[in-house]
Amino acid sequence: MIKPILGTVAVLFVLSAPVLADGDAKKGEKVFRKCKACHAVGEDAKNRVGPALNGVVGAPAGQNEEFKYSDALTTMAADGLVWDDESLSAFLTKPRDFMKGTKMSFAGLRKEDDVENVIAYLEGFE
Repeated sequence: MIKPILGTVAVLFVLSAPVLADGDAKKGEKVFRKCKACHAVGEDAKNRVGPALNGVVGAPAGQNEEFKYSDALTTMAADGLVWDDESLSAFLTKPRDFMKGTKMSFAGLRKEDDVENVIAYLEGFE
């Protein structure tokens, strides 16, 4: 009787664990060079044209109080947008398709691997 219970507990534990990007953070660091003109990460990260991105993965959108977000992002944040893997993937692939009216001028990352790698890289910054 105990073995089936332990098996169920193990499955529930795995299913409740946070989902992390499948990408390679080291490769993501290289791809993030495209983002550095507008965004910063790391201990001394400050807002630039875009907000600093420390702690962005898994966070509610629009939480950087020192940054003036677009009306589009502010609206989506008020509607509950969270920067999880799915929403970040969609935004990084085609920002203007995901969020009509965004101030982000970047056209997007074309390769799915690049998107996954950048998300994995960003996960390393709290």
